[in-house]
Amino acid sequence: MTRHRSFGKSNAGGKKRNVLKRFERVDVLRKLGKWKDGENRRVTNLPKTPTNVA
Repeated sequence: MTRHRSFGKSNAGGKKRNVLKRFERVDVLRKLGKWKDGENRRVTNLPKTPTNVA
């Protein structure tokens, strides 16, 4: 019996994502210096962030 082609390839999980989760966006904002742990309490309406911050 063969596998159906919709199951995909094994290397599909290594693709670069272009949408960050909320905690990842907060981490990026920390690296950019736009997030202060004591002051910022809102986690909704976060500003847009680049996905490739080193």
